[in-house]
Amino acid sequence: MIDHVHDLAAVREATDRLLDATATWDDAALGEPSRLPGWSRGHVLAHLSRNADALVNVLRGRPMYANSENRDADIERGASRPLDAQVSDLRESAAAFQSAAAVPADWSRTVTLRNGVTDQAWRVPFRRRGEVELHHVDLGIGYELEDLPEEFVSRENDFLAERFAGHPQVVATSATAEDGRIWTTGGGADGTPVTVRGTATDILGWLCGRRDGSGLTVEGGSLPALPPL
Repeated sequence: MIDHVHDLAAVREATDRLLDATATWDDAALGEPSRLPGWSRGHVLAHLSRNADALVNVLRGRPMYANSENRDADIERGASRPLDAQVSDLRESAAAFQSAAAVPADWSRTVTLRNGVTDQAWRVPFRRRGEVELHHVDLGIGYELEDLPEEFVSRENDFLAERFAGHPQVVATSATAEDGRIWTTGGGADGTPVTVRGTATDILGWLCGRRDGSGLTVEGGSLPALPPL
């Protein structure tokens, strides 16, 4: 079982890194494009704040979001705020998530996420950690996949490989890192099994849709095109 206490501490550290990175920004920097199509850096921060709120809802047994339209509207509305408002919102929403997660609870219980996806409560802190770490990279401010903690990279690869396991659009795929770690995924689509080789970080870049896979070598066919997360 994932140690949710460890992950909550890691979420706090990742959030502090992100907040520290905003210390040199101004409002103009916040309005610059992120690496996510159609989103400014302000959109990314607004999304992270609302995601923290949404995961508080999950932990308390409420719907994660009222609906997709409200989720998107909240992000759009929050994206153009000045830097001080954005940073305060991110800090306060992150603190609220930590407080909600500190309440004694049955961490083995099943919770419901967006679009009816279910998971166990003890995985929620790691899901939040993934949001903070990967979206920090998306800001395009010098924090890259190579800067992510090695332990996070390995576990995020575990998480994403599991997410695509059996997917009807992905052939059976084995991803092997240079140090021998192996992740298997796909298997729901017809086709010859594929082996992918590269660094754990490049494998993560492919699995999470942040890189095109050009740093990987592929045996048995072409690199599978993964569906959006």
